[in-house]
Amino acid sequence: MDQHDVIILGAGAAGLFCAGQAGQRGLKVALLEKGEAPGKKILISGGGRCNFTNLGAGPANYLSANPHFAKSALARYTPADFIALVERYGIAWHEKTLGQLFCDGSARQIVDMLLEECPPERVTLTCGVDIASVARSAEGQFTVAAADGRSWQAPALVIATGGPSIPKMGASDFAYGLARQFGLKVVEPRPALVPLTLGGEDVLFRELSGVAAPVLARAGADKRKAEFAEAALFTHKGLSGPAILQVSSYWRHGEPIGITFLPEAASDWLLEAKRDRPRTHLRSLLRERLPDRLADALADRLAIERELGNCSDKDLRAAQAKLADWRFSPNGTEGYAKAEVTAGGIATAELSSRTMEAAKVPGLYAIGEAVDVTGWLGGYNFQWAWASGYAAAEAVAESLHA
Repeated sequence: MDQHDVIILGAGAAGLFCAGQAGQRGLKVALLEKGEAPGKKILISGGGRCNFTNLGAGPANYLSANPHFAKSALARYTPADFIALVERYGIAWHEKTLGQLFCDGSARQIVDMLLEECPPERVTLTCGVDIASVARSAEGQFTVAAADGRSWQAPALVIATGGPSIPKMGASDFAYGLARQFGLKVVEPRPALVPLTLGGEDVLFRELSGVAAPVLARAGADKRKAEFAEAALFTHKGLSGPAILQVSSYWRHGEPIGITFLPEAASDWLLEAKRDRPRTHLRSLLRERLPDRLADALADRLAIERELGNCSDKDLRAAQAKLADWRFSPNGTEGYAKAEVTAGGIATAELSSRTMEAAKVPGLYAIGEAVDVTGWLGGYNFQWAWASGYAAAEAVAESLHA
């Protein structure tokens, strides 16, 4: 049996980073990965260029049953810290909209950097590990046994196996079963950053598949309310695009979502158009501001065919109000197969926000997507992976060196 200081389960973003940080602190690390190679989700992220952080990442950009949980870790390992690491390796990067940072080249550079950060004399990465059991002795030693008979032992165990989003990449709910085995509660997981599907009367909008437009999208109720000004995309199943992926994390079954189709328009823009261009039709005005197919679909549903000068102010105000808050009633999502991340997970109430250690089980830690902390689209989930991995590595080192 291999004896280590810490066993880290999962060589994704959080696990790789945590392993490097632990190894650099002098710990002997066993990094175990189920897949045949590390960092598979990193490689496909950001269209293959890895949106590795966001300049504005802060607690307000995350969903959790405890909105304060992420504060400590995010404050101690910031986007600036990860940018400094990326630059130390000479990896060129650029900023897209809304503070999103991407590699100029390939996401492979980030994976290679994370592997390089793992001191080879300290960190042993083993891929293709099919875990058969995890146990903790009365003395506090964790033993991980593989189906092929190999086993590893350490006084600290870090769960970094993520959630079930994108199962074709090997994702699973392993983390939740392991957490429950040790008596930790799990917040009901669900697909997040995921396209929404439409049915009923809304199914007619599927005919717009491939059409995109800038919108303001809203979802959620009470404290869960959120809105995002980005693009929405109509698909053959329903709605997608950045604005929809963002609000999907806040949406619950049975709730509507609201779309403002002309977010830059003045509040009385149709009445102004009636005054300035009375011979114009609503359809023509919409075509000036939106893709033709979308403009026609909205005009058909608003059913105002007369010249604006012949329309009552009441009808035009009603059309303005509808366009400013068009309600869709999604009948579901495209599920974990298309979800970029998983919301929910190991309950933050079970963990220390400073160390990521389970209060009930000394030596057991959980980081990254396995935890009930879910970031917005745009590099926020990677920043949580780095920050939570850093916090856990620091805490493990402190406890073993104490």
